[in-house]
Amino acid sequence: MSVAQYVVTGAGLAAIVWVLWYFLLSRGPVARPARGEDGGVQEVRVVVKGGYTPDTIVVRAGAPVRLQFYRDETADCSERVVFEDFAIDAALPAFQTTPVEFTPEHPGEFRFRCGMSMLKGLLVVEPATTDRPSASPHRFHE
Repeated sequence: MSVAQYVVTGAGLAAIVWVLWYFLLSRGPVARPARGEDGGVQEVRVVVKGGYTPDTIVVRAGAPVRLQFYRDETADCSERVVFEDFAIDAALPAFQTTPVEFTPEHPGEFRFRCGMSMLKGLLVVEPATTDRPSASPHRFHE
């Protein structure tokens, strides 16, 4: 093999490794709620941009949740957000903030997705007795 063939083969292998790491092994940010001292509404701002949303949103059970989705793009895939376990299917207009409100009654891990099931994430509902939400050790990929 020539030097050029080694270089091209090495670059191809590096690209394959990067794609596998990016889509299967990288850990995205965890969004935690901002709430007052009174334990009121758990509010999380979620920016949808470039086909990206946080992998995990962590909240507590039994308290109202307001997810403020700001869609900073016009891609068809991000037109909707779907939380099947909570019977939520909300339209996300481009360049606007859309509040999605609900109260998770039980702890658990609940999937959410875009309308086309291309963008996916995880809502982690921790028990109400937890003082402060923490990152879930789980990561959702399908």
